[in-house]
Amino acid sequence: MAFSRGSVRHALSGVLGAGAITASVLALAPSALAEPPNCTAADMAGVAAGVSAATSAYLFTHPDVNEFVTNLKGQPRDQVLNEVQDYLDARPQTKAEIRAIRQPLADLRNRCGTGNDTTASDMPMAQ
Repeated sequence: MAFSRGSVRHALSGVLGAGAITASVLALAPSALAEPPNCTAADMAGVAAGVSAATSAYLFTHPDVNEFVTNLKGQPRDQVLNEVQDYLDARPQTKAEIRAIRQPLADLRNRCGTGNDTTASDMPMAQ
C-alpha cells in the first residue's frame, strides 16, 4: 500500500504535535507537583496570625486558662509539656476548644509537610 506525500506529511505533523504537547506537559509536571498549593511563607504567616489572634481572644475570655499558661513562663520545656498534658487531660472541654482554635495551623503544617502538631503543643506556650 502506497501512501501519498500529503498523508505522510499529515500523519507526521500529528505525531510531532502530540510529542510537543507531551514534552511540554512532562516538563511542567515536576514543578507543578513539587510543592502543595498555599504552602508559602505568607500562607504560614497568615494562618499563624489568625490562630494567634483566636488564641489571644480565648485566653482573655478564659482567665483560668490564661493564668495557667502565664505561669508556665520560665519553666523547662519538658516540665511545661508534662504540666500542659496534665492540665488538658483534666479539662477535656478546654482541650477541645484549644485544639479547634489551632486546627487550621495543624492542617497547614500537615498539608505542607512543615512539622507536626502534637497534643502537648495544644497550649500556646508549649511550642
